[in-house]
Amino acid sequence: MAHPIEVTDATFQAEIGTYKGVALVDFWAAWCGPCRMMAPIVSELAEDYQGKAKIAKLDVDENPETASRFGIMSIPTLLIFKDGKVVDQVIGVQPKEALKQRLNRWLQ
Repeated sequence: MAHPIEVTDATFQAEIGTYKGVALVDFWAAWCGPCRMMAPIVSELAEDYQGKAKIAKLDVDENPETASRFGIMSIPTLLIFKDGKVVDQVIGVQPKEALKQRLNRWLQ
């Protein structure tokens, strides 16, 4: 079973910034109830998009530099990247199908 990759301030550029293709990054924190609601959805996306898109998670408490660089003010925030550039942003809990529609738009 595929799982989202954990990215950090140290690994973000290598994993996401230079990635050629579509990536979704879930900015979250352990204390955040809505983030915990999103966790199984993000895990399912990692499974569904294995080999098609990179699905990652970044803990904003442990990695404040990257969260600040992208202006993350509330969590969960999910950013979609294409070829290392932010192309879409989703704030708050979202149904899996809504996220799939957004990802699919950038995969075409």
